Amino acid sequence: MPLALMVQGTGSDVGKSVLLAGMARAFTRRGLEVRPFKPQNMSNNAAVTADGGEIGRAQALQARACGVAPVTDMNPVLLKPQSESGAQIIVGGRISGTACAAEYRRLAPGLMPAVLAAFTRLAEEADLVLVEGAGSPAEINLRAGDIANMGFAEAASVPVVLIGDIERGGVIAQLVGTWELLSESERALLAGYIVNKFRGNIRLFDGGLTAIGARTGLRCFGVVPYFPAAARLPAEDSLALTRRALSNSSSGGGRLRIAVPRLPHIANFDDLDPLRAEPDVELVMVPPGQPLPRDAGLVILPGSKATIGDLEFLRREGWDIDVLAHRRQGGHILGLCGGYQMLGRTIADPLGIEGRKETVDGVGLLEVDTVLGGAKRLVQTSGLECSTGIPVSGYEMHIGDTTGPGLDRPMLRLSGGPDGCVSHDGRVAGCYLHGLFASDPFRSAFLEGLGAGSSELGYEQQVETTLDGLADHLEQNLDLAALLAAARPPRLKPTR
Repeated sequence: MPLALMVQGTGSDVGKSVLLAGMARAFTRRGLEVRPFKPQNMSNNAAVTADGGEIGRAQALQARACGVAPVTDMNPVLLKPQSESGAQIIVGGRISGTACAAEYRRLAPGLMPAVLAAFTRLAEEADLVLVEGAGSPAEINLRAGDIANMGFAEAASVPVVLIGDIERGGVIAQLVGTWELLSESERALLAGYIVNKFRGNIRLFDGGLTAIGARTGLRCFGVVPYFPAAARLPAEDSLALTRRALSNSSSGGGRLRIAVPRLPHIANFDDLDPLRAEPDVELVMVPPGQPLPRDAGLVILPGSKATIGDLEFLRREGWDIDVLAHRRQGGHILGLCGGYQMLGRTIADPLGIEGRKETVDGVGLLEVDTVLGGAKRLVQTSGLECSTGIPVSGYEMHIGDTTGPGLDRPMLRLSGGPDGCVSHDGRVAGCYLHGLFASDPFRSAFLEGLGAGSSELGYEQQVETTLDGLADHLEQNLDLAALLAAARPPRLKPTR
């Protein structure tokens, strides 16, 4: 019988995804077939699976930690915010529709059968399924119809480990308060807790552990010291863009500064991680209210879940003026997916996919026009970068058809045909390929062409090394044997 164990947080961004990835790698190294599962996720950082679906980026990383390819069953429900109140709903890796928050709350209970079916299929090939919750189970105003936290745990009879983040302060209140707000049946599923992101002398928290145990009766599976190298792993939550200092700490002359405007609906921003890891690159995420730095060698317009809305935001911030000035001064500009569409002449949304039915002017630096609509393109692909002939690989994830004379000068030639375009002078380019910079040879040649020094970074190997280091870290600071002993075979309750 497969075993299952769920980790739920006392809040968002407490480190659930990273801890689960480290646990997955640690248990996999012990010879277990491990699979990650997240019933419901909310993120605009997604990954394309081999079967042509999409799941949250964190589950793709966790699958990598298990040594297996990501599949849509690992994240059956994915919500991708498109506005302040609405989101695209992905079920089983495919678009199911869009809904505002209130509408989704009415829809969510009906998705539980699909969630449990995906979980069952995944468990059939595993010794251990590690399940990740979303947000916090203490949000009792959202408990009715919940499929992400205790709603799922009760439906599948899966034991739960709470994760508290001591870096935020008030971790005792986080854990005790969460326990207090749970029902008796929910408390019965709690196997214990983990204190995450501790800094300093752990012995100073002995009194805190005593207090938590006295008030909840829960056991502590470990206090995990802060793991700085986690910043090298692909992040899923856009909160990471605020938390992380995306400029590296090295100093000295000759560094290449790359500026990226932080758009409200930025998507697939893990495209930037390999650049951030480069020692000779300073990656600057420019927040609203600040101009793009004039000394940047490259400006990147990133992917977006709401291209027209983010283009309007770009203009309100005056960043379009900064981009045009950067171009006049001889700078380089690259657009990725939604950013590529923004660099064109026009973007049309005749079906109102992103909201209003409208056509807007793009920045106008590439001779292309985009019409949003049609089936969403979700495909893993590979090919060559045209100017260098260097191999590249990644995935496409976009809605829309791009046409125009600029396509006669493609940036890439992929297995499915040419992709993107390049300006006449080669200083402005755009493409739909995500993951472009994970290719070490291409990234090195691209950055050298912009004035950076020669790179010896092996990005994919760095991710693997970090996952192994994370697993080592958890081996030292968690009682993994006790966590495995706390896992139980799931017992699914009938659903209507």
